[in-house]
Amino acid sequence: MKYIVAMLLTVFMLPAHAELDWQAALNGENRAVENKARDSYRHPVETLQFFGLQEGMTVVEISPGGGWYTEILAPLMNDKGTLYAAHAGLNAPGSYYRNSLGKYLQKLAAEPDVYGSVIITQLQPPRETAIAPPGSADMVVAFRNVHSWMRADSAEAVLNAIFAALKPGGVFGLVQHRAGPDTSIEAMKKSGYVSQAHVLALASAAGFELAAESDINANPKDSADHPEGVWTLPPALRLGEKDRKKYLAIGESDRMTLKFVKPR
Repeated sequence: MKYIVAMLLTVFMLPAHAELDWQAALNGENRAVENKARDSYRHPVETLQFFGLQEGMTVVEISPGGGWYTEILAPLMNDKGTLYAAHAGLNAPGSYYRNSLGKYLQKLAAEPDVYGSVIITQLQPPRETAIAPPGSADMVVAFRNVHSWMRADSAEAVLNAIFAALKPGGVFGLVQHRAGPDTSIEAMKKSGYVSQAHVLALASAAGFELAAESDINANPKDSADHPEGVWTLPPALRLGEKDRKKYLAIGESDRMTLKFVKPR
């Protein structure tokens, strides 16, 4: 009897699940100094909270590049969820994607305590689209990727892969450089800015429903009309010293922040 009572007391006295430690993830030593400097433009905590990130979720980050968001997501999900990183294919065409994957893998291997639980998958349509087990993900996030999908004519395949990976009711969170409504498809591919109407059309065709939108990452200073497209602005600053102060004053691009759901 004493054993049963003690066991019941232990159960009822167990602490509730801790909240995700946003500040620890934001200020972690694993984050590069130059990446922390971008927080004022990219609002990572507000963005992930808007998408509804919670403890215990299975999350897929699409095309993580150099790992800007991985630096935040990995500590948040470490022991409190599962994080997949759907990077480029091992046999991706072109050295850019292979080099990007190689540097990303080196980054993760250098800090196993932070990144050791990240599961790497490949996203290289049409051959590699299994970004996570079918119907396993609570959330998929993609940051400033849509123009790249369009350039590769893979937007449909990528969105279908995301849809397949999500559970019914799962969230697809998207941030993308925002073009004006009358921007042509070719101009979108060239500039990196994509119209919100086009993003909505692509997502709807894949089966997603728009749940909410936010101006968390909006920048009214950005005209979305620059000589080198979005890469004219920081952090790329492709014009070098030419009009540098002007583009630094604008800051990073104007971005849409959209929350889609996979219907139940």
